[in-house]
Amino acid sequence: MPDIYDVAVIGAGPGGYTAAIRAAQLGLKTVCIDDFKGPKGKPSLGGTCLNVGCIPSKALLESSEDYERVLHKFADHGIKVQGVSFELATMLARKDKIVDNFTAGIAALFRKNKVASVHGHGRFTAVAVNYTIVVRDGDKTQQVQARNVIIATGSVARQLPDAPSDGERIVDNVGALSFTEVPKRLGVVGAGVIGLEMGSVWKRLGSDVNILEALPAFLPAADDQVAKEAFKVFNGQLDLKIYTGVKIASVKTSDKGVTVTYTDKDGSTQVGEYDKLIVAIGRVPNTGGLGAETIGLNLDPRGYVEVDERNRTNLPNVYAIGDVVRGPMLAHKSSEEGVAVAETIAGQESHVNLDTIPWVIYTSPEIAWVGKTEQQLKAAGIQYRAGQFPFMVSGRARALGETAGFVKMLADAKTDRILGVHIIGPYASELIAEAVVAMEFGASSEDIARIVHAHPTLSEALHEAALGVHKRTLNY
Repeated sequence: MPDIYDVAVIGAGPGGYTAAIRAAQLGLKTVCIDDFKGPKGKPSLGGTCLNVGCIPSKALLESSEDYERVLHKFADHGIKVQGVSFELATMLARKDKIVDNFTAGIAALFRKNKVASVHGHGRFTAVAVNYTIVVRDGDKTQQVQARNVIIATGSVARQLPDAPSDGERIVDNVGALSFTEVPKRLGVVGAGVIGLEMGSVWKRLGSDVNILEALPAFLPAADDQVAKEAFKVFNGQLDLKIYTGVKIASVKTSDKGVTVTYTDKDGSTQVGEYDKLIVAIGRVPNTGGLGAETIGLNLDPRGYVEVDERNRTNLPNVYAIGDVVRGPMLAHKSSEEGVAVAETIAGQESHVNLDTIPWVIYTSPEIAWVGKTEQQLKAAGIQYRAGQFPFMVSGRARALGETAGFVKMLADAKTDRILGVHIIGPYASELIAEAVVAMEFGASSEDIARIVHAHPTLSEALHEAALGVHKRTLNY
């Protein structure tokens, strides 16, 4: 007879492993099922984010930014360096070591919290008193039964219809992290988070980068003003060549590279010749092979698991979190949903406020925001006030030599409640946390304006933006 668990979690990404740990902490007998294997063919916990996404990409971003600082910024500090070079193999090895340390760390956390870990692909096969999941790992199979199931299977890269990733010339996020040499000519399809971050890495290391975006607008999810500033900086300072309004006609590979034929925003035919092509056109929910049809689990037409505000599916005691459900595909959103669902199963009250999920793009300068954009407020007919402060006037930003960008705060015109905060600039990923806390507690712009911020810090820009809502900035 198979073991019967209180909770079975399918997927060990940020949402899944967090849900499993929290469930175990609450005294529930828990198993986590995951089929990810690392480059050496061994099980590797952490999902896409830890293995081939969030963490390794940040490692390469940091390495490439360090190289750029030596080349172009150290001289301003009076530091002269000659004969600068880099070893790509060492950069990649550093990235892999960071990943290995974290995946081993999750395994240790499972042992510490007494979470059972089963490797293989989990599929629903039956439902009676409990749910039965068959786990297949190669030729081996085993059954797991659980009273409650949390689906946390994440997402997979969307492919170009007529040019799927071949892992060599045409690659997705996985291949983009593992080039063994810097491509001289790099094409990127998609100007979203992955396209911009990976394009930035290889541009700093020497690639000539073209980014082709189908949408007419650049970063439409971001605040318009932030998007325009980012477009200006990326095309200018970083020299990424970003083309919007592109329609791809064909993609052909050869021994020499990849040829992309497309029409530009003016309708003219263009041909791009690249050594490598990164396809970063979004991600789709990973619900194939889950056995949803076997147990009657409702999926929407796009493959997302349908859930309510507490991540409950149409089936009793079956929940879904993260990239397989509505809302942004963000690791931190997945993790918090995992905690909330584990606590719900244990009989506690818990929730995740999707209106205060921070978004971050780890380019240079970084981009981060939370809440509503100006265009959303205008479309909804909500009256608001805006305050803004540029990093050019920040003493800390000038000392860092990172003065591009600004902080913008949007507040309700009547109540002064903060409706959104948008940042492009140094360490935006860290600065946005203050705005998230403020919005979670229903703070007004006046609340932030009255809080003492240390000097000189980057956080003073948020303080000044709050002052600016009522047109009383002190340093701008």
